[in-house]
Amino acid sequence: MTLLSIVLPAYRVQGYLRECLDSILDQGFGDVELIAVDDRSPDHCGEILDEYAARDARVRVLHLAQNVGLGEARNVGLAQATGEYVWFVDTDDTLTPGSLETVARALHQQAPDVLIVDFKRTYPIGRPRRSRLRRSFAAAVGPNGADLQARPNLIKTIHTVWNKIVRRDLLAKLDLRFAPGWYEDVSWTYPLLVGAERIFTLEEVCYAYRQRRQGAITRTVNPRHLEVFSHWERAWELIDRQGGRADPIRPVLFARMIWHLMQTVGNTERLPPNLRRHSFLRTADMFARYLPAGGFAPPRGADGLRYRLVARRAWRSYAALQAVRRAQRSLRGALDSGLRERAGSGSRPGLLARAYYRLQRSLPLDENLAGYAAYWYREVSCNPAAVEQAARRLAPHVRGMWMIGRDAAGTVPAGTVHVVEGTRAYYRLLARAKYLVNNVNFPDFVRKRPGQVHLQTHHGTPVKAMGLDEQRFPAGERHNFAALLRRSDRWDFSVSANAHSTEVWERAYPCAFESLETGSPRNDRLARAGAAESAAARAALGVPEDETVVLYMPTSRPEPLTLPPFDPAALAAALGPRGRVLVRGRLVPGADSPDPHVQDVSGYPVVEDLYLASDILVSDYSSVIFDFAVLDRPIVLYVPDWAQYRAARGASLDVLEHAPGPVAGTFAELVSLLAEDRANASSERRAAFRDRFCAWEDGHAAERVVRRVFLGEQVTPPRPVPPR
Repeated sequence: MTLLSIVLPAYRVQGYLRECLDSILDQGFGDVELIAVDDRSPDHCGEILDEYAARDARVRVLHLAQNVGLGEARNVGLAQATGEYVWFVDTDDTLTPGSLETVARALHQQAPDVLIVDFKRTYPIGRPRRSRLRRSFAAAVGPNGADLQARPNLIKTIHTVWNKIVRRDLLAKLDLRFAPGWYEDVSWTYPLLVGAERIFTLEEVCYAYRQRRQGAITRTVNPRHLEVFSHWERAWELIDRQGGRADPIRPVLFARMIWHLMQTVGNTERLPPNLRRHSFLRTADMFARYLPAGGFAPPRGADGLRYRLVARRAWRSYAALQAVRRAQRSLRGALDSGLRERAGSGSRPGLLARAYYRLQRSLPLDENLAGYAAYWYREVSCNPAAVEQAARRLAPHVRGMWMIGRDAAGTVPAGTVHVVEGTRAYYRLLARAKYLVNNVNFPDFVRKRPGQVHLQTHHGTPVKAMGLDEQRFPAGERHNFAALLRRSDRWDFSVSANAHSTEVWERAYPCAFESLETGSPRNDRLARAGAAESAAARAALGVPEDETVVLYMPTSRPEPLTLPPFDPAALAAALGPRGRVLVRGRLVPGADSPDPHVQDVSGYPVVEDLYLASDILVSDYSSVIFDFAVLDRPIVLYVPDWAQYRAARGASLDVLEHAPGPVAGTFAELVSLLAEDRANASSERRAAFRDRFCAWEDGHAAERVVRRVFLGEQVTPPRPVPPR
């Protein structure tokens, strides 16, 4: 018999699912089965689970025909479990390294009914914090464990199921299943703890519980929080079926119930105002209904006062007390916000500019005005430019206007309507435009108005760590991640070029935007291009038709890393007399070579022309590999510093595992690859790369964005693009 069955229900967790699966499967522990339940998730969870199952025999995937909710999804997984023990893990959390061996050792040595493990809380920003369970774990336990009568403080541990490993036979004996609805853990955990005779605790931190900014029910205002009452009623019903086992600890259970209900009633983050009095009175009803026969002594302090107010059904006094506590929290929040404002004042506009911006924000929005920006106001390009071009055709009633920095004002294409950063027209556009479109974030001083729509297009498929993921790497030490989240909270829509991008954006920027799975608008031109467009691009660059052109386009490196050795003249010589090397990128060694077969195109304004003019791309961890792959032409990765780059900058993708072509670890290998005409040797890998990352690039990505954002239409990801 397998020792441990891990049950993983998955619903709308695509940004975290891979991390969860890796935390389990990469531990190398064999005596485990992982039963993943796709609860009819509308995102890519099902595909991710199938991908892991295809390469790991320990994984079984159950795809449900309809969404049934977390509790019933767990029941479905439990019904398929064969392990001696079962562990219900939430798919947005992770197991800590080595935890499976630690748990297995405890299960073998102690043979518990229930093993409770310690955990840590992880946050969007900042270091994890270990739980306070050690206080409950401190009591001595004999070789046969203990039940709740011996250790009643265990009732005060968190009621979630994910830090409890349970003997499967005990669940069958207690006929314990999850009930539907929110707070389903309540009506499972407490009957389980009452029924268990051998409870052991493990002080090692085995579980990392993610405190999410989005998606957590505890941060959702919804009448469904009232379902907590039904689950407590069910918990008492199941406990009473066990006879008198709970009698000695009934006062502790009762106190825990009232404490838990008070976390919900009157909570402005959970219940709408019209239900708070109702929930308080239901709590008072529960108090009277389940009050132990011997009475109940409330604790001292503020909590004790709240217990007494509930017992007296004193709603007005209770509401007043809660209002005082909220006011205290609000004051602390206001003080913190003021400190943040002063900390960021160095990048804010001047006093007159701020006043003018505030004045303009008090005036009506222009419902038919869109403001566009790209790369910190440096140019008119990338996805915003493609969206604007499509909007001219599909939504001509929406006027487009670009925001350009003072230094870049002279490079704006002729006929482009624009405003210059820092002018009155600039602040007026930010304040009055209905739509604001950017491939990076707008400055901190920008305040999103009610009715404004922010479209974040991004600027490529991510290989490097982005957003909050950067916190784990040295390159992220200089970032203000709290400010990053405030900027990203303005997004209404986030464009995704592929499923990988969607996963990364939702994890790295945990905000309430809608993911637009459209493909990359800037690649529409590449997807539609043919021989004529390539010939025109070569002509614009002065490249003869019969030359073999290699484009070298590396990504930048964080300090202290530098670009790897590169000799474009030697590479051009390896191509033969009809070879040419185009070099794009600041600080590329040898870019200024006098060799007539080397051409520095770092200042060339239209990067798509460079792709179309090239036969082969040499790059590394840059998003250009995803763009160039749309053309289905050979790509070579030159990655001598992969280990160092990954350690310093981080990566959201193992670029070597998914390489679209040959990989060169030294410059000599790169020269050899091109000299021997082996750049196209991995066409199967390129096809797999295109299937994974370019499946939506059909030339209509910008159109889909415009239809959803400007016209309000519903759009779906396109079907996979057939081979070129």
